[in-house]
Amino acid sequence: MERKDMLKKVKRVVVKVGTSTLTHPTGHMNFNQIDLLTRQLADMQNQGYEVILVTSGAIGAGVGKLNLKVKPKTIPEKQAAAAVGQGVLMHLYEKFFSEYGKIIGQILVTNVDFQNEKHRHHARNSFETLLKMNVIPIVNENDAVVVDEIKVGDNDTLSAFVCRNIDADLLILLSDIDGLYSDDPHKNESAELIQTVERIDDDLRALAKGAGSELATGGMATKLRAAEIALSGGAYMIIANGSTDKVLNRIMAGERLGTLFLPESHRSQG
Repeated sequence: MERKDMLKKVKRVVVKVGTSTLTHPTGHMNFNQIDLLTRQLADMQNQGYEVILVTSGAIGAGVGKLNLKVKPKTIPEKQAAAAVGQGVLMHLYEKFFSEYGKIIGQILVTNVDFQNEKHRHHARNSFETLLKMNVIPIVNENDAVVVDEIKVGDNDTLSAFVCRNIDADLLILLSDIDGLYSDDPHKNESAELIQTVERIDDDLRALAKGAGSELATGGMATKLRAAEIALSGGAYMIIANGSTDKVLNRIMAGERLGTLFLPESHRSQG
């Protein structure tokens, strides 16, 4: 079955965007990229999709606002930067989404909201209510108060938890890489993009953790972990490059961008 046919049944989509997509190499916010992202998400909602955005960038936005020379290292400093940065980030999203006539709502979570049944139920109700009101939920970990004991730790995993908790049909991870490769393409010119993954096994995990791999140290292992979580809930997952032109529009049109991970129910059709 072709991607286009698979994605015809997709209704609810979680999109995770990484800091590298939202910022310039200088660390300052990339307004052009944020505009392109919000425009595509707004257009997806106009097409009838239910859209949830999981965003990085709060601490980075706080660092810029506070004019800090280096990224905070202690937990209190990170929390302070996040407290400032959340407002900055939401202000930007409010500004850009409003240009396309969209309403947004912020949801801040911790690991407890996915591991505790009562918390998980309340979080799900919040998402469902916002979506019924045609609001685009914008999700981040509550870095202003979170500590290691209740921290999810990375937004790949966070987005997968969100995806599974609200029974989303598709999780799209936008990063600074084109997808999962057979080897590190920066070091091996023969490395090939893996277009479809039917099963996550030990060989694939070893590939993601490969010694000396820039992609692995950049978080490919966490993306495979996210895939396992999302796929366990019956969702598809796609890893794609957030800087690719019209990446979301093209993915939803069925174009073979990035790496597609298939849930068990569809593996025989991939």
